[in-house]
Amino acid sequence: MAERSTAAVDVADNSGDEPLAAGAAKATADGVDTQNGRAADGPMPETDGERTNAAPAAAPELHSGHKLARRYRLEECVTRLDGFSSWRAMDEKLRRAVGVHLLPADHPRARTVLAAARSSALLGDPRFVQVLDAVEENDLVYVVHEWLPDATELTAILAAGPLEPHEAYQLVSQVSQAMTAAHREGLAHLRLTPSAILRTSTGQYRIRGLAVNAALRGITSETPQRADTEAIGALLYSALTQRWPYETDAYGLAGLPKGVGLIAPDQVRAGVHRGLGELAMRALANDGATASRQEPACTTPEELSKAVAAMPRIRPPEPAFTAPPEYQHTTYQQGSYGRPLPPGGPTVQVTSTPPPPLQSRTGRALKWGVAALLIAALGLGSWQLADRLLDHRNKGNGNNGTQEQQQPGGDKAPEKKNPVPLSIRGAAEYYPDGTAQNSDGVSKTYDGDTSTYWRTKSFFEGPKLTIKSGVGIVYDLGAEQEINEASIALRFAGKHTTLALYAADSMDPEPKRTVSDTKKIAGTTTDEQKVRLTVEKPVKSRYVLLWITAMPHAPVDDFSSSGFKQGITDVKFTG
Repeated sequence: MAERSTAAVDVADNSGDEPLAAGAAKATADGVDTQNGRAADGPMPETDGERTNAAPAAAPELHSGHKLARRYRLEECVTRLDGFSSWRAMDEKLRRAVGVHLLPADHPRARTVLAAARSSALLGDPRFVQVLDAVEENDLVYVVHEWLPDATELTAILAAGPLEPHEAYQLVSQVSQAMTAAHREGLAHLRLTPSAILRTSTGQYRIRGLAVNAALRGITSETPQRADTEAIGALLYSALTQRWPYETDAYGLAGLPKGVGLIAPDQVRAGVHRGLGELAMRALANDGATASRQEPACTTPEELSKAVAAMPRIRPPEPAFTAPPEYQHTTYQQGSYGRPLPPGGPTVQVTSTPPPPLQSRTGRALKWGVAALLIAALGLGSWQLADRLLDHRNKGNGNNGTQEQQQPGGDKAPEKKNPVPLSIRGAAEYYPDGTAQNSDGVSKTYDGDTSTYWRTKSFFEGPKLTIKSGVGIVYDLGAEQEINEASIALRFAGKHTTLALYAADSMDPEPKRTVSDTKKIAGTTTDEQKVRLTVEKPVKSRYVLLWITAMPHAPVDDFSSSGFKQGITDVKFTG
């Protein structure tokens, strides 16, 4: 009988697992990554954790395309280790990507993995990658979790260089607060490595594998709070120095020099923020001792979180500013008459000087009186001249004072054109982050059938999109056209739908340029299902991007759960 978790959490967007290098590395039963020549679990300290020694069962022989529970279609194996495998899969019921951990039901850690997954699902904290399902079925145990394609592993971020102080502060603050909440519910991570930390496009850090990653690898600890706190200290140390704070290289980072022990971050790299470096040393407590001599060690995530909160606030870096070229003031220098030229040249003496201004009351009155008479004379003369010219033109045309409006060159003014429909020759979804919403439904937005539509996924946060900068479609008008207006029919009514039109360069669904680099030509926010976007000044373009950045909350439908989402049923352009 299949045993299904009743604590499964259904949320709107997705997350990744811990992928190996391209072409998943082969691993032996004791967890050694033979491709990279290091322990696959990373050189975490063995003083606080231990690995169970029971021989793992063989990993299930599954392949891409296999379907679990007639719902989760396996697509790509990202990890194969210690008798279990991890996959990127597609939830065909909700049409979204998910991650799946798989292991045989008779695996010695199968029961522990199920229990850890269900406990993690019950927490329901959005700072953690959510467990969606935990199932034992057909001699298999599998755990389904979010897949976040828009997020970036800390491993990849650190490969590019250390974090600046404000970003490192955000990392240690958010992770320590999240782990404080988890430990209050009796949950530990025990595998807080750089590959377990994800940064979303909005700058939020999310933690994956709470309790589950350690259970899959058989990692336990008698002091779980200290183990997780030291792991957070290692993350902060790595973020500040781009070095792993142990002698062994790990996670793409070089370890510390052998035989010197744990040294302060500012001794590894110049310019490290002193307060953050001290905090990392307080968290890296080895056998109860800390490398920080000035402050007591932090041995729980809560203590570390309080220490972070007690620090002076670290401001984000100022945006780069390029000063404009210096303005050259032009001044009139008095007293230059008769000034000699450089040596060797003649001296020029100016014999005439400018007359002094009228400074007396009589002089000022005379000046203003003359100016007033000149203005009056010019106005009267101009009026008389215009009146005579107009009378002469009316008589010559024989129209009793009425005439056609003409341009200065004598041509008639162009007549205002009536708007005409513009044909849409093609369209493609626009997703600069590499994650499409519903590419197959794009053509339904201009097929003339209002019952068909393109739709977005259902998002957990809103109405303004936070995990993405926006979603949209680029339309091809076949040739450069003058665009005056767009008529758009939406699937869902409700407040906060925010749309905009941009003049795009191409129909490439994955352009290198962002929307901010594109010219915006119209925009609005509406709570109706039909909206017109009028271009204030007509713009010529072949490609037009319809971009959505906020959406109303809508109920469950055939494609997704309730959440912030929108659909487009019909689009028409006029020019």
